[in-house]
Amino acid sequence: MSTAESTTANPRVPMRRILRLFRPYRWSLLSVAVFVGASSLVSLVNPFMIREIMDVALPRGRTGLLTLLALGMIVVSVANSSFSVWQTYVSTKVGQLVMHDLRTAVYSHLQRMSLAFFTRTRTGEVQSRIANDIGGMQATVTTTATTLVSNLTTAVATLIAMVVLDWRLTIASVLMMPVFLWISRRIGTERRRITRDRQRQLAAISSIVHESLSVSGVLLGHTMGRSRSLTGTFADESGRLADLEVRAGMAGRWSQSMINIVLSSMPAVIYWVTGLTGRGDDMAISIGTLVAFTTLQQQLFRPAVQLLGAGVEIQSSLELFGRIFEYLDLPVDIAEPDHPVDPVEPRGELRLQDVGFVYAGAERPALSGIDVTVPAGHSLAIVGETGSGKTTLSYLIPRLYDVSSGRVTIDGTDVRDMSFGALAAAIGLVSQETYLFHASVADNLRFAKPDATDDELYAAAKIAQIHDHLVSLPDGYATVVGERGYRFSGGEKQRLAIARAVLRDPPILVLDEATSALDTRTERAVQEAIDAASAGRTTITIAHRLSTIRDADEIIVLDAGEIAERGTHDELLALGGRYAALVNRDADLVEAARRTA
Repeated sequence: MSTAESTTANPRVPMRRILRLFRPYRWSLLSVAVFVGASSLVSLVNPFMIREIMDVALPRGRTGLLTLLALGMIVVSVANSSFSVWQTYVSTKVGQLVMHDLRTAVYSHLQRMSLAFFTRTRTGEVQSRIANDIGGMQATVTTTATTLVSNLTTAVATLIAMVVLDWRLTIASVLMMPVFLWISRRIGTERRRITRDRQRQLAAISSIVHESLSVSGVLLGHTMGRSRSLTGTFADESGRLADLEVRAGMAGRWSQSMINIVLSSMPAVIYWVTGLTGRGDDMAISIGTLVAFTTLQQQLFRPAVQLLGAGVEIQSSLELFGRIFEYLDLPVDIAEPDHPVDPVEPRGELRLQDVGFVYAGAERPALSGIDVTVPAGHSLAIVGETGSGKTTLSYLIPRLYDVSSGRVTIDGTDVRDMSFGALAAAIGLVSQETYLFHASVADNLRFAKPDATDDELYAAAKIAQIHDHLVSLPDGYATVVGERGYRFSGGEKQRLAIARAVLRDPPILVLDEATSALDTRTERAVQEAIDAASAGRTTITIAHRLSTIRDADEIIVLDAGEIAERGTHDELLALGGRYAALVNRDADLVEAARRTA
């Protein structure tokens, strides 16, 4: 399986678009700013109290002043801690709400995408965008914004306090800031590139896990003897991810170490500069001022370094935002009409008028010139060789794809003019590949009608000829079907799918080779269920075994996307054309299977 990913960078995301995500929570963010500002201002009191202790209270033996100043420092510490807890709570809550909004927006947008998108996109890639990419932004949206506001406020207030204490020492302290900014920019660019590669590698691993550790993947791996090979492939991809994680962890570490060395050396520089400005009793700066200034200096450089780190995190997260917005910006090629026109009580008349369809990038049309009318309550069977366009035609009826030309109508209304809800209520689709959720039988059936009563479930299951089997199970309708329904046989899963479709009570039923993968005995039971479900409905049957469609009101034979023959079973047999050849071949296969048995 291929895990190759494009190496091109995602489009840069404007910062204003990211900030718009926080707009609904601006009042909460304002409260965070208030807590941050209060914390920053309160923290500036300590250095001045230290100066008073060093220059006044201790030298002059003023114990009362000393006690008040010491208590004041304790109060400042308590206040700072309280502000920090509240700002962390509010900012984390806002960040999680933003992540929730993003996850929901991506999921909702993907739900609107057409079937074509999912046929060309690996499920693991989609899962990785929602889980890994949005999860990777957690630090940015929960703490980085607060870090920026908090440290920026602290840095500005501290810088002002340092100037008040001594402007000359302040100049000496800030001379290294441009170097710090330059280093931060370099680290951020490197981190962003590594983040892009890491997220793509996570997507590749998610795809491998989804494909090879599903029930189908495990069965295929075991029966083909490829378990060891799959493990090797996973190990290779995991090794690449480990290398990227090491690179991400070490990106800019040496540069960061240099910054830390400089920061640690700055107090020594201040002491040296102070010594040059005066000596002994002639010193221009008092000991208290010097201690207060070095305290402020650390309060300046600590938030400055954190601001640089936040900048690096933001640059890394821009790549994640780019990947998320790339999905959010995907055009919806099958959109719900702004002003839908829905039949009040659809009878089920279906018409395909000069329908043509071309898959994107295909050299020739999959369907062309399809013109069929199925009156309400009648049945149409569609047959043809593999690749003749049968399944494509079934996808156009419920609008899983839009026609390239012509139109599909239900009771005279173009399906493109109907709301998705009305279209789903009008058409029930049972495909060859039955999909069941890892949930109970009842939950799987209620996916079609969430408010269905137990009696409605039983009635639908009886029509599908599966009720007696379900009640014989130890847990009955509460039986968990297992992933993709692997606790049930192929025929049982098909009958569950029929029951699920019947539960919606649609006037049109589309059956896409619903019995092609079943043995003859099981097919007979499923066909009985289909016949019961089809009573009174407009039924479109795509047939693999022609014995199931003899009684259809009309049969059309597709060949290379066009209608080659049409008529009843007897009429087409008498014609002696393609349909007759298919019937004879089907009969030969059945006879061969009987002899083998």
